[in-house]
Amino acid sequence: MSEEPAAPLLAEAFPESRAAGEALRAAGLSAAVAESCTGGLLGAALTSVPGSSEYVRGGVIAYDNAVKVAQLGVDPATLETCGAVSAEVAEQMAAGARTRLGAALGVGITGVAGPGAAEGGKPAGLVFVAVAGANGTRVERIDGDRGREENRANAVRVALRLIHDAARSGPGAGG
Repeated sequence: MSEEPAAPLLAEAFPESRAAGEALRAAGLSAAVAESCTGGLLGAALTSVPGSSEYVRGGVIAYDNAVKVAQLGVDPATLETCGAVSAEVAEQMAAGARTRLGAALGVGITGVAGPGAAEGGKPAGLVFVAVAGANGTRVERIDGDRGREENRANAVRVALRLIHDAARSGPGAGG
């Protein structure tokens, strides 16, 4: 009977988690996450680093639009006009996580993990990642279908890089 190779630990799979955490700690900042297509993977990656309780406030898995509205304050009109997979919704998710969880930085991720297209024909691999701070919000668009799990992992890597960059920008980080 052959053994399957062990899955890498999250901290090994996402080494960017350590760098993001170190930048948050050095700046004295906290982060909160709001995740849709990543389903909690960003929060899991961030908290895989020992000592992460110093800078991670918490998170919301907002897979359903009703949760985006009720828990994060996403405007239903934005969902109607732009769709759940949009820069505007990612921004509102990030802002909602930041304010509702009392963090210096809020992160919002929304997209189409795949397989296949979603609402309005938005293709698999289309993801928006937003980081909101006191000085504004930065949004990054990801395109290209890499398969469901790699689409999710890629979104987490982008989010960790944006957190790192925002934390290195200082106490008013974000924009």
